[in-house]
Amino acid sequence: MRDGLRNLYSVIKDSDAHFPFAFLTGVSKFSKFSKFSKFSKFSKFSKFSKFSKVSFFSGLNNLKDITVDARYSALCGYTEADLDQVFAPELEGLDREQIRTWYNGFNWLGEAVYNPFDVLLLFDPRLFRPWWFETGTPTFSVEVPTQHCYFTPDLAEVRASEALISTFDGQDMPSEALLWQTGYLTFTGERQIGARREYSLGYPNLEVESALNDALLKGLMGDAMQAERAVSRLYDVLASGDFDALRAHIVSLFAAIPHQWHDGGPIARYEGFYASVLYSHLAALGLDLVPEDASHQGRLDLRLRFNGRIWLFEFKVVELLPEGAALQQIKARGYAEKYRAEGLPIHLIGIDFSREQRTLVRFEVETLTNYS
Repeated sequence: MRDGLRNLYSVIKDSDAHFPFAFLTGVSKFSKFSKFSKFSKFSKFSKFSKFSKVSFFSGLNNLKDITVDARYSALCGYTEADLDQVFAPELEGLDREQIRTWYNGFNWLGEAVYNPFDVLLLFDPRLFRPWWFETGTPTFSVEVPTQHCYFTPDLAEVRASEALISTFDGQDMPSEALLWQTGYLTFTGERQIGARREYSLGYPNLEVESALNDALLKGLMGDAMQAERAVSRLYDVLASGDFDALRAHIVSLFAAIPHQWHDGGPIARYEGFYASVLYSHLAALGLDLVPEDASHQGRLDLRLRFNGRIWLFEFKVVELLPEGAALQQIKARGYAEKYRAEGLPIHLIGIDFSREQRTLVRFEVETLTNYS
């Protein structure tokens, strides 16, 4: 198929006198298929002009790659003005901010755009759902980060060079490049550092953050049905504020992971597996969650804002640090100080895991309610 495409593109290049304009888009630069249209169900809302100067695009190296160009950032999506003007009659009865939170945020260093597929389907049944994500998530989009033992909390804030995001080697694809090229991460900023151009990447919106982490959780756990049941149970446990139930839930969560994942799987390969599972577990609910929450004293593993409370999580592995180090760090570094002014109950939750026992071995909670 690659040979066939290479031949096709070579013919197009030789016939460029007959083409006053051409626009190519698709999922990724290494994709075996390219769509000659702005959007399609296959293209998964990825505005990527496929003009690589090597591989099977070597026959079409006379075109310009406009993927990362602020002038074209809004070329393939609905802007804020589009929604307010063109779709004004459809907005009645819908929360405008909720539409923005769910479906806006795809950005190529210019104006952010909404996913047209989501917006049009929202206006039909008038229900907020992960419409785009439900059209089908390529298995490799989940398998690659899982196999690479990617620390999933980092997905909320990725830094990548031009060379990294331009990688299109299907045999050895960095997780960041794959998730960016397929639309699960988007630009949140850029800067020049010496001779290098560095980009900041993050989730475009709530739909992608929630649905992608749900898929990643299933990949990390190795059992889709167990993951589904665990997410539903987690919400009920958090809503109840029952910390004994939360501890039992986390124990059950890791006990459900198949033994083969422990024997040479992600748990055996990196300590961040525990934080990755819990982060994706919480993020799958679509709650107000911040990984690596920064303060003047350092970075907290996870901050959750839910049900009128602030939840601060820190994770440690006892083979690396003594038991009790997780809660001790939260208190010693004053991670709760930045939230005291809000006047909400603050739960300090330290969780110590053991690689050898393959579960948590210590679960400590302290709640702050006195702010005088």
